[in-house]
Amino acid sequence: MGPKVRLFPILLLGLLVTPTAGASQSHPETTHPDPTTPAVALQSNPTDPPAASAGSHPHPALRPLQIEDYYRIRSVESPEISPDGRWVSYTVSLPVEEDNGTHREVWVVAADGSTTPIRILHDGDDVTDPRWNGESRLLYTARDTVWIRDPGEPATTPNLAPTPEPDGLISPDGRRRARIEPVEREPRPERAMTDFQRRHQERFQGADFDWYPFRADGRSFPLPDPASEPAREVFVEAASGDGAPRQLTALGLQAGGLRWLPGSDALLFTANEGILDEVAYGSTDIFRVTVEGELTRLTEDGYNYGNVDVSPDGRWISYIRSWGTDLIVKGGLDHGGPRDLYIESVEGGEAVNLTADWDLDPSAPRWAPDGEYIYFTGGIGGAVHLFRVAVRGGPVEQITTGHRRIGNLSFDREFRRIAYTVGEFHRPSDLWSADLDGGSERRLTDVNADFLAEVELASRPPETIRWASYDGTEIEGFLLFPPGYDPEVRSYPLVVVNHGGPHAASGYGFNFKNSLFAAHGYVVFLPNFRASTGYGTEFKWATWGGWGNLDGEDVLSGVDHLIAHFGVDPDRVGSTGHSYGGILTNWLITRYPDRFRAAVSGAGESNWTSNYALSDVARTKDTEFFGPPWDPRAREIMVAQSPALNCGGVQAPTLFVHGEVDYRVPLEGSIQLYTCLKRQRVPSRLIIYEGQAHGIRGHWNVVHRMMHELDWWETYLKPTAADR
Repeated sequence: MGPKVRLFPILLLGLLVTPTAGASQSHPETTHPDPTTPAVALQSNPTDPPAASAGSHPHPALRPLQIEDYYRIRSVESPEISPDGRWVSYTVSLPVEEDNGTHREVWVVAADGSTTPIRILHDGDDVTDPRWNGESRLLYTARDTVWIRDPGEPATTPNLAPTPEPDGLISPDGRRRARIEPVEREPRPERAMTDFQRRHQERFQGADFDWYPFRADGRSFPLPDPASEPAREVFVEAASGDGAPRQLTALGLQAGGLRWLPGSDALLFTANEGILDEVAYGSTDIFRVTVEGELTRLTEDGYNYGNVDVSPDGRWISYIRSWGTDLIVKGGLDHGGPRDLYIESVEGGEAVNLTADWDLDPSAPRWAPDGEYIYFTGGIGGAVHLFRVAVRGGPVEQITTGHRRIGNLSFDREFRRIAYTVGEFHRPSDLWSADLDGGSERRLTDVNADFLAEVELASRPPETIRWASYDGTEIEGFLLFPPGYDPEVRSYPLVVVNHGGPHAASGYGFNFKNSLFAAHGYVVFLPNFRASTGYGTEFKWATWGGWGNLDGEDVLSGVDHLIAHFGVDPDRVGSTGHSYGGILTNWLITRYPDRFRAAVSGAGESNWTSNYALSDVARTKDTEFFGPPWDPRAREIMVAQSPALNCGGVQAPTLFVHGEVDYRVPLEGSIQLYTCLKRQRVPSRLIIYEGQAHGIRGHWNVVHRMMHELDWWETYLKPTAADR
């Protein structure tokens, strides 16, 4: 199903400008480009969003950001435009120090910006779960009941009668309703025991299991027996609710992505048969089932299929296809593959790759109502934007532009208007809207206006830079500057913030911790080293078999560039990051011990041989390390790339931060490298957050962590009074 996948060469964003002699302080390679690919821009938006950024402009009365300000930053979340395109609902959240919770409010605003935002209250109390019905009336939950109201009503107007929640997916002819429901499996037969044995079995305290996988991050240990987890099967019933639901599938899988086919007599869904084999990774495939229960598997080629949808006229199926893990492992490949958007006729036939000539990753595709285009988002360098491609073929067209990340995108019913959040380095996100072609764009909210009138988040605009790595490959990164930054007068300490993944990317968006570091006198550097997404397939998979090699060189070459052109003190460089950012930090301080004065490693691994068994993602080693540690080639790679096994001579004082029950990058990785440093008398500290998984959460934990990370920099990078 679908044509052969091809790998495409790396796309370099812009041309590298070689600095001229004597230009070290003029930033010859500093640019503010609009990240683009060979895509057709539908309109000429300015590089930066319109004057909505004015709230962050410097003002003599503004003060620097302080850690206490964490509890003052409001966040805009979950925007949804009404079907008629007239209104946008959204939530505003605020951290609460007193109870470690989050206060959320529901608001609506006119999509054209013609009204001030309206807060939705129910008898004076905040509500939850806002959404729109087909008549563009607002539904929300209050007192465990769903209520409905017209969005333009003042908040004091009494609410209308409650309405029941819609349930299930209605067929095109309106006659049937389909849904996916859990179905319990037959329990394992119990082993016969004597009364004596049973008493001692009941007294046992501990873990006893014989299945795999047995760990998953964010879940209790051990995992329940997969064979006992309920399956999720497809059911259908009359839309009226009359009669009992009928079970259409009995695969014993976890069905998802349910979609009706035209004619209302069959459905599509996705499922991964790999869950039936405890050591297989499997792949997510597409299935078809009729309302009579006739089942057909449509794909079985080792690729993953997701985001399955049907065109408005019912003639086409669309989906995103990517390479399955077993396909890579069994093929012994030295790379991953592209992620592409396909369509094919509902009658079958050859699939068409609509993004074959677009070397980036499409996400969240949506059909336009007329069926002529499919819209989707994609990362492009440090940005995220809206794109579209014609179903009949042609180039991918970029719709939104600028140095920003478009998030939480919502379309109206006729695809005339869109609403979304905008992420920028120098201010928290707000809600925006625009016409579908990106025109008539406007910011609808300014939820942190009072805060931005008091606090300076960027005394100098953040900069996008590009430089040549040691092998000539162009790399992109981003800089945040401290107040009063003037490299002609003094040099500055540098904090390198490495992103996670590794197949992710740093990019436009406000980050409180990074801004806090900058406010306290540090230049903050976010490099998009090789393995990052948004720069093409070859760039994304360039570190295969050598995590830390090329990406580490990219970081080091970036530091060299900053020393030469941005007034960075070579003797005051620190490295940090979480997850892969912590892994890369561990690599950098052990591989390049004389380059880093200090480090903060968050949830970082240091020993890949033990990580293989302890992590819930052995697949990353089976693919990018070429196998398990008992395979000679893989073992050689794992030993060579393990910081704890190569830590002799490390010099950087290092703070390790880890969750107690992190099963993605287990705590043992930090403990091993911490021990290596302690045994060499290198100042080091380990902070373990009780009950926390890979993502250390909770406002108290977040603030506590920032306090101690900042203190570590203040202790070992030692900004001078002149730096501040």
